[in-house]
Amino acid sequence: MALNMLSRQPATLKAGARRAMAPVRPASRMVRARSASSDPMVDKATSIKMMREGVKEFGEESVLTPRFYTTDFEEMERLFSMELNPNLNMEEFEAMLAEFKLDYNQRHFVRNESFKVAADKIDGATRKIFVEFLERSCTAEFSGFLLYKELGRRLKPINPVVAEIFTLMSRDEARHAGFLNKAMSDFNLALDLGFLTKNRKYTFFKPKFIVYATYLSEKIGYWRYISIYRHLQRNPDNQMYPLFEYFENWCQDENRHGDFFTAILKSQPQFINDVPSRLWSRFFCMTVYITMYLNDHQRNTFYESLGLEVKGFNQHVIIETNKTTARIFPEVPDCEHPDYFKRMDRMVELNTKLLSIGRMDLPGPLKKIMQLPVLERMVAEVAQIFFMPTLRCGSVDCEPELKAQVMY
Repeated sequence: MALNMLSRQPATLKAGARRAMAPVRPASRMVRARSASSDPMVDKATSIKMMREGVKEFGEESVLTPRFYTTDFEEMERLFSMELNPNLNMEEFEAMLAEFKLDYNQRHFVRNESFKVAADKIDGATRKIFVEFLERSCTAEFSGFLLYKELGRRLKPINPVVAEIFTLMSRDEARHAGFLNKAMSDFNLALDLGFLTKNRKYTFFKPKFIVYATYLSEKIGYWRYISIYRHLQRNPDNQMYPLFEYFENWCQDENRHGDFFTAILKSQPQFINDVPSRLWSRFFCMTVYITMYLNDHQRNTFYESLGLEVKGFNQHVIIETNKTTARIFPEVPDCEHPDYFKRMDRMVELNTKLLSIGRMDLPGPLKKIMQLPVLERMVAEVAQIFFMPTLRCGSVDCEPELKAQVMY
């Protein structure tokens, strides 16, 4: 799961929702860990700061970093109440539960000595950027684990079937996060996930937004993993670390999770059958696609080390994710419009300028003033992307009149 969005906390939040937030592990402020000595510890191979020997200091949070989410759990309970929601297709959920119980990947994530050997051969800038990739991936998977675990606990008295599916998905996410964190330990830079749980900031999303965002996160995760796996199978000389050999089965976990959220959307027609839903669908597609596009272009050296051309890889993943999403979302961007990726590339250029200003050896307030016109142009570009042509779509189960437009 890779749940990181350009959007921040929704602007409006009712008092009742505030009382029901109940974060998984609330944190009133960010806590920074430092070493016992006056000077921070630094990994010699990468110059990455460490909390202590073998444990990486957490990276700075920004609008593009993976974040932890909480939601209105009382509203979630109402959505999945079999007494209150006649649209719940329990036969479908029970079939999904049976599949999750099979746990196809129970014995898949088994390491061997080749991991450490490969890690020791990665050096220089590639080593640092690869550790950053592992950290972002681990944080995103661990975020999914925390959210799904709490949903499984809270929904158990209301809907045991759906609750158990969330619990089993948290099992998958924990397995992924643990596997990634063990990979980080090969570089002597693991994460302290317990510390992260207690001290990471939590972002509140309404249940409706949680469903949109997690669906997209799981599906885009599937297309990222399977695309990297297929590329490396065709180009084995670029297989610099054995982690990627696990992506074929791994991505099926992401796909199953996304299918579960498809069933949730079909059980909540109010999420996909009106004009606000169409606008929110477009918005979440846009933010997820832009976030991935900007993040990956910032780290193009990592993809180049795998023999991937970052622009082509990103465009392929976004187009395939969009086709998949069109099967259930009521409206999606037209990612194959001639101007769509031209505007995305302009976002990359502006983001590069923003980062360049941030690295200047100037006072903070002055850098912020210099960044303002760039940010203004980025906001304008985002608005242009949002109002570009879109595709009306959706599931025939929800909108039968759109049958001719459904993309399968």
